[in-house]
Order: sequence, then structure tokens, then C-alpha cells
Amino acid sequence: MREIDRIAVEETGPGLLQMMEHAGIELARAALAMLGEHWPHARVVVLAGYGGNGGGGLCAARLLASRGVEVLAVTIARPSRASDAVAAQLRLLHESPARVIAWSDAFDIGEADLVIDAVVGYGLREAPTGPVMALIRAAQAATAPVISLDVPSGVDADSGDTPGFAVRATRTLTLALPKPGLRREQAGDLWLADLGIPPGVFARAGLAFDSRFGPHFGRATQIRLRYPDEAEG
Repeated sequence: MREIDRIAVEETGPGLLQMMEHAGIELARAALAMLGEHWPHARVVVLAGYGGNGGGGLCAARLLASRGVEVLAVTIARPSRASDAVAAQLRLLHESPARVIAWSDAFDIGEADLVIDAVVGYGLREAPTGPVMALIRAAQAATAPVISLDVPSGVDADSGDTPGFAVRATRTLTLALPKPGLRREQAGDLWLADLGIPPGVFARAGLAFDSRFGPHFGRATQIRLRYPDEAEG
């Protein structure tokens, strides 16, 4: 997936901001689906990291808040240190009704109907520390359902290893391609979302593109994935 993203961002498109928007739109849709009929009165907490995963979470926070959902977004991104795409998402979020707070040692997410984990995705390299670890621990401590974007934070997307603290998600919305390291005990219900990456990008990366979003899925932009031991039906 790293090579797919690199080719898209550096060579062909879609760009990073566009992919963040796709991710955020799909994440907001998934959050609304989990909230069900209760969504107009729900409180959602979004935990957002520095990178692209966090940018997708910030986008979802904006979209949910603009629909009238009560949203608290806790972010460790700083506009002066963030990528242009993440900084853009932060600026947009501040124009929404969401409450946005910067992470601090004393932050408290309070009560929530849903927690969105957008702290760190497939870019995990080592055991989380500092603010990243603090946000992961906040998600761990939540009594509400947790939806993770792409990969539960703290889980290695390739191996499934957890070198330190890691989120146990109720649902994971993974992006573009299934990740081999996703296991039920950490990822929960597993869904795949279309990021709008064209087949040519996969071909440039040497991958045979077998779209899971063909006509037999109708208009769906998200599909439920089965684990290897899960029977069809």
C-alpha cells in the first residue's frame, strides 16, 4: 500500500488531500451507520494523529459535525508542522461546529456514543510513544464502540504484531486494499472502502487489479470483508 500511495501522490494522482477526503467521507458514512437512528443526538470523539490517517479522521469530524452530530476532535497535529494536506484539513475543521482541542497530558474524552481511531495507520514503525500512545490508550479506555480508520492504531498492517499499546476496534474501515495484518481480535468487523484509486496505479505497482467494487456490489463504496475462518452467508 505504501507504493500505491507513493505512485498516486508523486506520479498519477489522486493527490494526498483528495485521498484524505475520500477516506473521511467513507469514515463518516461508516460512523453514521454504526450510530444508526440515534445519530442526530450522538456524541462522537475523534482521535487524530499527525499523518494521512489523522487527516482522514479530521475530515470525518468536519463532515459529521456539519450534519449536526456533536463532535469532539482531539488532535496532535500542529499546522506549522503538519503536511499541507493535514494542515488544510485542520483549517477546514475549524470552520465546522466541531469542538477541536490539541492533545495535552490532561485531556479527557468524556462520554461518547462512538470513538473514531485515526491516530496511526499502516505507517507504524515501532511501539507508539508520547502523544500517539496517549491517544491509543484513550481509545483503549473508552466504553463506547470504536471504529478504526485503515488499521487499528498500534497494529502492524503487514504482520499483525502489536509492538506496544494498540487499539481493539469494534469495526475497522480499511482503505483501497485489504491489509494482511488485520485480525479479528484487534480489527473487529472488517470493512473495505474504495479510495477512488484507478486501476493504472495498481498496474504501475506491479499488482493485478481485481476491483472488489464491481457491478455485483451495486452502488456500494464499502463492502464487508470475511476473515479466512468465516463462513459465507
